Amino acid sequence: MIKLAILGTRGIPARYGGFETFAEQLATRLVRCGIDVTVFCPSSSPRSDETNGGVRLRFVKCPALGKYSQIFWDAKCFCVAYRGFDVVYMLGVAGAFAAWVPRISGAKVWMNADGLEWQRRKWTWPQRAYLALAEALSVLFATRLIADSGAIADYLRDRFPGLRRVSTIAYGADIPPDNPNAKWIEQWGLDPDSYYIVVCRLEPENHLLEIVEGFEQSQSPLPLVVLGNIENPNPYVCALLERRSNRVRFIGTVYDKEKLAALRFYARAYLHGHSVGGTNPSLLEAMACSNLVIAHDNPFNREVLQDSGLFFTTRPELAAAINAIDGAQVDVRKLRNRATERIRASYQWSQIADSYLELLESQTVR
Repeated sequence: MIKLAILGTRGIPARYGGFETFAEQLATRLVRCGIDVTVFCPSSSPRSDETNGGVRLRFVKCPALGKYSQIFWDAKCFCVAYRGFDVVYMLGVAGAFAAWVPRISGAKVWMNADGLEWQRRKWTWPQRAYLALAEALSVLFATRLIADSGAIADYLRDRFPGLRRVSTIAYGADIPPDNPNAKWIEQWGLDPDSYYIVVCRLEPENHLLEIVEGFEQSQSPLPLVVLGNIENPNPYVCALLERRSNRVRFIGTVYDKEKLAALRFYARAYLHGHSVGGTNPSLLEAMACSNLVIAHDNPFNREVLQDSGLFFTTRPELAAAINAIDGAQVDVRKLRNRATERIRASYQWSQIADSYLELLESQTVR
């Protein structure tokens, strides 16, 4: 039986971001295919292993080092996974300096590049320099890199000429079997088709300020509903919150899956500003909910959406797209159907798990 360790997440069941959802979806499906999967989880104190959905959860005490905790926890997990696994898969590259450790015992080490992390403007210059170095160390120490989009794979090959150990496997999404209950959006005073929506971390590279200002330039009578981290706001989030009004509503984070699905499903359109990631989970989930998507125009979003959405670069372009939708100048039903078909054809979790299973079996020598 192939033994796989998944590192770099805050653990499962998923309650946080894309990596946690990915780890849960992949691990539970691989277990059903006969793979022995262990997901490493951070803990503030020693804990015994547990199981969830057939997946072993191994708790590793997280060092209390402030903003450096994640880096050294990732490195510690590499050391804990020193032996007992055929493949050690790290999500993210921050702890790449320790990626060589499991290889001593013969394990394959995979690392997920997770977009262009070092280009995120939220980091200081020293942090960005370290992340760029960590990306290079992942190329040096990992036996295989996993890119979640073709554009990320191309970037890695261009940045590191001669690199061949790259596989492209996207994230996934589930198409809801039934329409969400519309009652879930009532707590925010919303009705179906009565608002636009954004769901993301409120960070500069997600172009939230440009989205808000572009929306304000439109003639839409509907509100823009923004879901994201407004707790303990940094200067960028404070600047966003200054734009709060009846037209631009910040409602914080929503972790309840039913409520989040309803908020997405009943929106008139979903605005997506991500620009330095690969295949973004929020974009896939919006498409799975048959959203009409207006996305920032970059290679990552183009690769996912293709002809199933609208694109913008500038604020006036976004305002024009919103005006066109409100003015019935866009075939909304056609674009929504195309978005769902893109998910069905290329991004279902079952397909993603099958791709990983094939890679595991091809890369593991028994």
